[in-house]
Amino acid sequence: MSPLFTPVRLGALNLRNAIAMSPMTRSRAGARDEPTELHVEYYRQRAGAGLIVTEGVQPSPDGKGYCRTPGIYSPAQIEGWRRVAEAVHAESGLVVMQLMHCGRVASRLNKPDGSDIVAPSAVTAKAEIFAEGHGLVPLDPPRALSTDEVGQVVQDYRQAALNARAAGMDGVELHCSSGYLPMQFLSSNTNLRDDRYGGSVENRIRFVMECLTAMGEAIGFDRVGLRVCPGFGYNDIDDADPAETYGLLFDRASALGLAYLHLVRRSFPKVDNFALTRAHWRGPLILNNELDGASAAQALRDGLADAVSFGRPFIGNPDLVERLRQGVPLSGYDQERVYTPGPQGYIDYPAAT
Repeated sequence: MSPLFTPVRLGALNLRNAIAMSPMTRSRAGARDEPTELHVEYYRQRAGAGLIVTEGVQPSPDGKGYCRTPGIYSPAQIEGWRRVAEAVHAESGLVVMQLMHCGRVASRLNKPDGSDIVAPSAVTAKAEIFAEGHGLVPLDPPRALSTDEVGQVVQDYRQAALNARAAGMDGVELHCSSGYLPMQFLSSNTNLRDDRYGGSVENRIRFVMECLTAMGEAIGFDRVGLRVCPGFGYNDIDDADPAETYGLLFDRASALGLAYLHLVRRSFPKVDNFALTRAHWRGPLILNNELDGASAAQALRDGLADAVSFGRPFIGNPDLVERLRQGVPLSGYDQERVYTPGPQGYIDYPAAT
């Protein structure tokens, strides 16, 4: 049997196969940033994955960056995610929630509730974001968090993890990539602080470690994952020495007993992040990025990872696992409807017949 279809254990998570669905923003949340019946069907269709990692979910109103993204801080949101979890579990699947605080990657046009745009330091990102009815707009200037406020954001993550479990999720994943708040704390060009959260590498990893610790103590470290892509410059991120920063982070995080590290494997001028991970991470590893069925299976055979994840292939192939198992060609997807509201390009892709 291909190792893709062999059960694997990641912390407290017992996957029936080694294929994970990676998190993908799909911008279908309701008026109160709650999951709808569209989400229930979307995730149910893809529950053949050994593990589903949801789209990024904001742990608080301040964490919202993009339009129509869901949260996990209100009763309506918790109830919406409960229906998603029940649908996935009814198909014998597992689902963890990715917690995504965008920090400075935000526009006030996407935050009608007046919530803040916050960051480690008041440094505006030189990037753009889509805003409903406005198209691409420049990112707004953020406000620097006070030291006490950083601690409150950590508690927001803790409560979000508890809320996710209350909704029936099997665990949570901390989004620590793509230039969002945790990565902003790690990176030298966005973290100009002079308190205990800034300056040295030891201080710059503190926020991420405190978030992981708070969530792990709340719901169990073996139900907490960490998603990273060291060296990634998306959303105007540039760390002077990502090998040093993430090497120390991996050394420290390895000791927590997390469920897994979810690595977007890429080689950058400053760092080969897969080689760095191999040198410093001690624990289960999910490998992501530019894999197909053959290369993913080979990575597992070679012991390079415990599981693999696919993103875009799951959009147009809700039955991706069975297609890979049976050798059925994969379908494409409608790129123009990846982020548009409504069912088209979301739940209307058929399974192979």
